[in-house]
Amino acid sequence: MSPAPQAEAAPSRGVALELLVHGVGGTTPQEMLGDPRITRITGDATAAVYRRTEDVGAEQHPGRHQGGPVAEAYCWSNLTSGNGSRALWLLLLPFMVVNLAHWMRPTAQGRARTVRLYGVLVRLLALSLTVLLTAAACEVALDLVAWQCAGTPECSAQRSWLGFLSTHQDGWFAQPGRRLAVAALVPAALVGLLWYLSDRTWSAYESQRPLTWDEPDSTETDEEPDADVVTESGPPRIRPALGRPGFWYGRRLVARLRAAHTAAGFLTVAAAVGSTAARYDRDAGSPVPSAAGTLFETALALCALVVLAVVCHRGRSERRLDNRVDRAVTTFLPGAALGLLLSSVVYAGWSRPDWVSSGTLPGETVFRALTLGQGLLVVVLAGVALNLHRRAPEPRTTLHGLGGPAVAMLACALGGVMTGGIAQRVADWLDGPGTPGMGAGADIPGPPVLLSWQASVIPVLLLLLLLPVIWLAVRTMRRARTLGPAIEAEYEEKHPEPGRTRRIARTRATAALTDSAPGILGLLSAATLLLGTGAVAGSWLAGEVPGLAMDGTGPFVESLAETAQSTGSWLTGFGVILFVTWGRRAYRDVSARRTIGILWDVGTFWPRAAHPFAPPCYAERAVPDLSSRMCAWTGRTRGRLVISGHSQGSVLAAAAVWQLPDSARRRVALLTYGSPIERLYGRWFPAYFGRVPLEGLQRSVHCWRNLWRATDPIGGPVRIDEGPGGHEVDRSPLKDPLVYGRTAEHPLPEPVLGHSDYQADPVFAVERAALLERLGPVLPHQQPGTGAECGDAADGTTQAGTGQGSAGRSSG
Repeated sequence: MSPAPQAEAAPSRGVALELLVHGVGGTTPQEMLGDPRITRITGDATAAVYRRTEDVGAEQHPGRHQGGPVAEAYCWSNLTSGNGSRALWLLLLPFMVVNLAHWMRPTAQGRARTVRLYGVLVRLLALSLTVLLTAAACEVALDLVAWQCAGTPECSAQRSWLGFLSTHQDGWFAQPGRRLAVAALVPAALVGLLWYLSDRTWSAYESQRPLTWDEPDSTETDEEPDADVVTESGPPRIRPALGRPGFWYGRRLVARLRAAHTAAGFLTVAAAVGSTAARYDRDAGSPVPSAAGTLFETALALCALVVLAVVCHRGRSERRLDNRVDRAVTTFLPGAALGLLLSSVVYAGWSRPDWVSSGTLPGETVFRALTLGQGLLVVVLAGVALNLHRRAPEPRTTLHGLGGPAVAMLACALGGVMTGGIAQRVADWLDGPGTPGMGAGADIPGPPVLLSWQASVIPVLLLLLLLPVIWLAVRTMRRARTLGPAIEAEYEEKHPEPGRTRRIARTRATAALTDSAPGILGLLSAATLLLGTGAVAGSWLAGEVPGLAMDGTGPFVESLAETAQSTGSWLTGFGVILFVTWGRRAYRDVSARRTIGILWDVGTFWPRAAHPFAPPCYAERAVPDLSSRMCAWTGRTRGRLVISGHSQGSVLAAAAVWQLPDSARRRVALLTYGSPIERLYGRWFPAYFGRVPLEGLQRSVHCWRNLWRATDPIGGPVRIDEGPGGHEVDRSPLKDPLVYGRTAEHPLPEPVLGHSDYQADPVFAVERAALLERLGPVLPHQQPGTGAECGDAADGTTQAGTGQGSAGRSSG
């Protein structure tokens, strides 16, 4: 038998509580509790704790609940898929992905400066995505519409809404500078919208100060950037990063980054407007002195340097609740950038009667510099990540520590596809039957040549990915065939059915594909980097779109280049249209919105440490909710509590347990099932969910049990070795289906459940009862005394603790 648990169980009294936390996609509290009649115990319409109505006030009647724990459901699905406007978060996908790269840093030991460098590089990549999005808006509004189409009579004559800007009407707005000043409203409004969304979510998420309790002293040292040394009575212990008081409170950092990114967006628009006028003043006999343009560009460069300094400033403060806001930065920087934008509008609008727009704006140089800069940053980031991984190797870390750079490259590719697709679709629309960039029959020159080269490599990239996808499909089919005999032996079936065996084997083999995702992502990122470099080189050397650059190379090569160009342009446009239509459907359809919510359940678990315009981190609300509820309930009742998390809920549960003070953690057991804690989070985020943090969680929590199935594509074992005097965390894989064929207990065929319905397995109730037993015996109920052990967390929560608060509201 297993020896006694490592942590000493606290004496318990009264009823036991099971706090249920659902997983991705969300569910209703009625479904979680299996009862249509529920009461909200504490919380609001966004996230709340519910009980069955009959269980309200169970702490006052412990004798009625001797058969098992009282169930509470924490429902957080509205944090990611609540109102329809959240479907618009799809447009922020590149920002969300680059924010993930920040948290994919390899484990670090004694490399604090390297860790800071890693964070700076990711934040610079995030800043480049903001500039890229703004530059794309400038390309569409300023270059394609105001400069090219409005300056070309053949194009503007077909667009009545451009009449007041067109040159053939010779109105006040006909001068190029004034057209640019009017068109600047579009990208400026986009930046303002991003600021508004970020500020609104910042007020709802990052600015919500969590409840606090007395924390033990910790030693902040550069030698352990991933953990703190906690000094209490007894030997020192390690507190992982997710256990720090300020980890889920990013108010100061997000406010600072939001100011910098907003300023960068305004400066990008100001540069597109003002620098164009400054170039004309230097190169022609302009009535405006060239010194005005020089002064403007100098101010622009100085403000840009301030933005870079703010972004490169040391990132998060996690060891304490940092409630400060850098007012000088958050107020002055966006204000100064907006002032420069207004100055550029006035400067460009100054009368220049002889100024005529021709050709294109210098967007080619801007997009080329952004692409090269992003590629260079990704390469340097990869070198830093490899250096960190080599110093502290984790065997199961994704891509040998290159998961972060690979995901950062994917974010840049997504940003390029979205911006390039929008620019090319608008150019096609403005040009009518012509093809922008192809010369003959085109009314306007079209978008930068680089965007056509980047679109042309997309079909090549898809063809390169086709081979490993086929190989994975063949390997999965072969593996399914080899699993058949083992499955029949596992169920000891005397009369196996080939069809039933194939279905089970195919499900298990398909579930194993999750472990192949890192290789596919690595190949995709490497190919994207190489092909992107080739696209920059091709556009620079040729100066023409691929269809024209390959003229004279032979019919086959010419047709291949034209096919790649047209197919890539269609694919980028289709991707943009897909985003828009999917977002529109999700705005109207709750089920589609929940599907999109699944993406955010995984992508927005982490705080916004790199990009302030990314969708907000729901865990900054959910983790304090859970830890406060556990701390308050155990502090008042001295009862036993099992926090039971499924799928993504298990990650929230583990993060909440890390946040508990020791006095509360001794009364809490952790039950995870279908959990991606090690299979996904441990491999992709080793600094926070790697082997060392998970072993620390096992030692700090009183008891922990993990359930998983071989048919589950998401959940898996935690892979923690049994420590001295401890219990194993992982149970052997649950049978799925429960039985092979028909039995007296199961007269109908049992389904293959995969990732769902873990609680339907009888093993679940057995393991939950075992955890409660290990927490200690039930003592006679006593009224809770004064002096709760959770500090502020217990103050003011008497009603929530007893389930009789005035906020309680029955649904039935």
